[in-house]
This record gives sequence, C-alpha cells and structure tokens, in this order.
Amino acid sequence: MKIRQLGNSDMDITRIGLGAWAIGGDSWGPQDDKDSIETIHKALDAGMNWIDTAAIYGQGHSETVVGQALKSTSHQPYVFTKCSLIWDEDGNVDRSLKADSLRREVEASLSRLQIDVIDLYQIHWPNPDAEIEEGWETLAKLKEEGKVRYIGVSNFSVAQMERAMAIAPITSLQPPYSAVRPDVAEEILPFCGSNNIGTIVYSPMQAGLLTGKMTRERLENMPEGDWRKNNAEFQEPKLSKNLAIADTMVEIAQKHDVPTPAIAIAWVLSNPNVTAAIVGARRPSQIDGIIGGSDVELDEDDLAAIEEAMG
Repeated sequence: MKIRQLGNSDMDITRIGLGAWAIGGDSWGPQDDKDSIETIHKALDAGMNWIDTAAIYGQGHSETVVGQALKSTSHQPYVFTKCSLIWDEDGNVDRSLKADSLRREVEASLSRLQIDVIDLYQIHWPNPDAEIEEGWETLAKLKEEGKVRYIGVSNFSVAQMERAMAIAPITSLQPPYSAVRPDVAEEILPFCGSNNIGTIVYSPMQAGLLTGKMTRERLENMPEGDWRKNNAEFQEPKLSKNLAIADTMVEIAQKHDVPTPAIAIAWVLSNPNVTAAIVGARRPSQIDGIIGGSDVELDEDDLAAIEEAMG
C-alpha cells in the first residue's frame, strides 16, 4: 500500500487508515465488539498502518475496543486519538480545552488504549473557541513530557490553525472531505500544503452515501439510533444529487474493475494536498471494498465526470 509522510512528523503512513467511530457503537446503531476486533485485524493484515479513534466515540468504548484489538495482534500500527469532548456519569456531553481537563483525558485514553504513548493526539473540535490557546499549549506540553509523540487538530479553520501555530507547530489537520463535501479544497487544504501540515481527511465516502449501496429504502430501514437518518445530506433536496454522484462513481468503478468505495477514496486522494484518508468500517467484509482506494489512478475523464455530477 502506498505511503506518505505525515506533515512534520517522522511517521510514514499508509494512504488509507482505519477510522474507529462506528465501532464505538455510538450514533451508528448496535455494534458487535467481536466484529469490530476482527475488522481491525483484517485492516492491519491488509496493510493499513494506522488507526484513528477518539475518546468520545462510544464514550470511551471505541478506544477500549481498539486497545483490545491491538493486544491480540502482532501488528503495531500508529494510534491516533482525539480530545476536547467530555461526558459525565449520565452521558451528558460537554466541551473543554482547559489544561486540567485535557490532562485527565490523555491519561484516560492511554489507559483505555493500553499503550504508553499516543502517536498523534488531536483537538477534536475547536471549541470553546476562547480556550484554543490554552488547549494547544497543553498539547504541546504533553508532547514535551512524552505522553504523545505528535499533536494535531481537527475541524479547524485557517484562522484557528494560525492561532495554534503561533504557539507550537501543527503536525496534522483532520477535516471532512468528499465529493459531497469538497469545500475544504478551496482554502484549508492548500494552506496545509503550504505549511507542511499533514491532512488526514475523514468521511471520503460521506458515511456510506458514496459506496454505491445507499438507497432510499436502506435509509428508511436504518435503526433509529443511526445519526444519518436526520442528517441533511441524507435528505432531500441534497439526497438526489448525492446519489447521482454515487451513480457516477459506480460507472467509473466498473471501468476500473474495483468496488465503488475505492473510487470515492481515490477521488479525495487525487488532491495533492491530501496525505491520507480515514475510512470507517464495521465488519471485516467492508475492508475488501476499500483497500484498493489508494491504488486506483483516476484519469482526466473520471475526474471530469465526477466534477460534472457534483455540479
């Protein structure tokens, strides 16, 4: 599998990494931990060398499952996780970038993941906005102390990244990016490319919309706990346009003789400012459909067809 250096780090990462939001079970409906662990193992066996999770995914459960999976494999992938979203005993979620809160978070994540150091520790969301400087200073200190190897941000604007950069270098940004949500390509991705900030983009398949398997019937039959049922991208007027993009990708996939998800992934990786893509999976069988995404080379006709479908 192709690899690229992540920003200013010494980590050479595969162009596809496993995203562990869905295996947390939170907001995606029921999830079997056995399936999750087998999925992680299959991704690592297939060549992926990093996993991205977050403390909030399943309110700690995703990190716990990742830790269990890593204890039962000989692979030693890079482990990326995130902070800033916290919860109380009743499951109520809050946001904090205060130093004492982040220090509690990193210790809890290390414990759940059963590791001694986190390879990439990221601020999950840039809020409270007034606490960005305190939060970034704290992550820089955690790096100096050896709790984490590198520090990054997620969902930050250019202005917010500039504020952080005045304190300490940013290794990576994690933004949403897909043919459904291409906005970050205008300003944010070029800024990262110009400042040696690696980009690991999330939702390249837009939570299943661009897999070629999403239908209105499937959407209607999703469990009530699935967040996609109430998301604007899965509702009209956007749904028809998004499914048309997916149909175009189905045709291109047939041309290249690969599964449709590989085309959605190849599209985001075709942007020179994208280091790698985070791809979520809940079952081992889903790994087969995505693993080829880093190897597909889209030609000018492919890119033009997708661009036309995007409008």
